[in-house]
Amino acid sequence: MKAEILSTGDEISKGAVVDSNSAYIAEKLEDAGVEVTRHNCVGDDLENLVSILREIGSRSDIAIVTGGLGPTTDDLSSMAAAKAAGVELLLNDTAFQSMKKFFENMKGGIGTKSDQKQALLPEGSECLINPVGTAPGFVLNINKCKTFFLPGVPHEMMRMLGDQVLPRIDKLLGNEIVFNKTRILSVFGLAESAVSEYLENINEIFSDIKIGLRAKFPEINIKLYVRGNDEHGLNMLLDNAQGWILEKIGKWVFSVEEKSMEEELGKILAEKKATLAVAESCTGGLISNMITNVAGSSDYFLFSGVTYTNQSKIDILGVSPETIRDCGAVHEQTVKEMAQGAIKISGSTYGIATSGIAGPGGGTDEKPVGTLCIGIATPIEVKTFTFNLNFGKRVMNKTIFAMIALELLRKELLGIPA
Repeated sequence: MKAEILSTGDEISKGAVVDSNSAYIAEKLEDAGVEVTRHNCVGDDLENLVSILREIGSRSDIAIVTGGLGPTTDDLSSMAAAKAAGVELLLNDTAFQSMKKFFENMKGGIGTKSDQKQALLPEGSECLINPVGTAPGFVLNINKCKTFFLPGVPHEMMRMLGDQVLPRIDKLLGNEIVFNKTRILSVFGLAESAVSEYLENINEIFSDIKIGLRAKFPEINIKLYVRGNDEHGLNMLLDNAQGWILEKIGKWVFSVEEKSMEEELGKILAEKKATLAVAESCTGGLISNMITNVAGSSDYFLFSGVTYTNQSKIDILGVSPETIRDCGAVHEQTVKEMAQGAIKISGSTYGIATSGIAGPGGGTDEKPVGTLCIGIATPIEVKTFTFNLNFGKRVMNKTIFAMIALELLRKELLGIPA
């Protein structure tokens, strides 16, 4: 069974309001076993609304329309639905009585003549009572498509979708059980184009799976999606596709459970009963913030220090003044001593230290903006790294710096070459 979603209103078509309704509806429909094939958006124009409703009615089994059910002149959904179905608008007694009850409870009357306009529904439609607002919804067959009309106010739409629309869709599905299965693989260290090249043959090998790539800076998400009646078979198919992907780009995949880098790192630290201390300069506490976003991180995260100035590196972490003088703050020797200092202060088994130039200024020919030095302290040594990657914006540079540091420690803990 295929479905479409239509959002109406100038405020949405012109970008003044973000359409969160469609994403919510699509997720609920997919959970119900209904495939959403299109998202549509039309402004407050009667002819355009009639046209799109007829188009949807000719190609889809189900449609959910939001918005345009209010009392004002630009609320056109009921009129457009009637024209699209070739019927008249009639006063619907169920809608009228529900509105009357709502207004009596709220302000002691049926409301204005404009309010009563909301009880005019297309002939042959079924009223969907709105328990939390004035505008009733309705369901109407337009051509072969069962079309549900709901208010655009999110909390009203959500309530009516759950209470009245989804149960009706379940009845339409009958005894058909459709499973929707997804798998999200999170990648860091490869550009989207590179991921695409590595996986260029996947559609030929796994033709039943839909594969999508989404850039979610600073990571890339690979989404595997499959639907069908055999739940066990679908899971096996996803397992096989995941295994194929891991053979291709496994060293860049940090999660197959849609978890963040910090969640994956925290899980590994907890499993190994290891502890961590962090000394940050250029990342300004961002690494520590990410780590402590994970519930339970106090079990393994022992120390955080933002030593932004040279003197604080010396005074707090014990970095040698000679190192600062001879090497500068952005140097592998400096982050080595910073990481050692963090471990010494906290008694942790592992340490991270960062120092770099996030920009937009501060770079030199020798150390341009985007230069990053990282120290990863282990129980037996300190490994140091230097990178140069400038994304043009300070916040983006800091974000990528923090992710690189966490990824280096994750690989160290798992024995994966950096």
